[in-house]
Amino acid sequence: MSAKTFVDTNILIYAHDVDAKDKHEAAKSVLRELWSERTGVLSMQVLQEFYVNVTRKIATPLPKDVARLVVSSYSIWCIETTPSEIAAAFRIEDEARIGFWDALIVASAAKSGAERILSEDLNAKQRIAGIRIENPFVDAS
Repeated sequence: MSAKTFVDTNILIYAHDVDAKDKHEAAKSVLRELWSERTGVLSMQVLQEFYVNVTRKIATPLPKDVARLVVSSYSIWCIETTPSEIAAAFRIEDEARIGFWDALIVASAAKSGAERILSEDLNAKQRIAGIRIENPFVDAS
């Protein structure tokens, strides 16, 4: 079985944002691959951020019922966030000098056993808490 991949919010948003052009196609392709390999993971934080952003903040917002269906579909990928991940996020925030919300993503990814995080927000090719950061859009315009 392939290594687990943690998906950051922006990847999920781009996959459902038809106005994102190349990033939309790249994100859809990555998610399709993770579905077929059964290796995708994410957190409640990602699903919450996704819902708010795609229903309110993108140029062509998704209807709430559609966004809720997406959240429901991806809930099987969800790793539970506990006070232990919050404590780990505090350490990661200080050690990696990143924001708390990004640190919580890393802590959740670590809990899930993910070997990589797909994100546009974190620095690609960096390792945080032993997890490789990758930006799937480096070749997308």
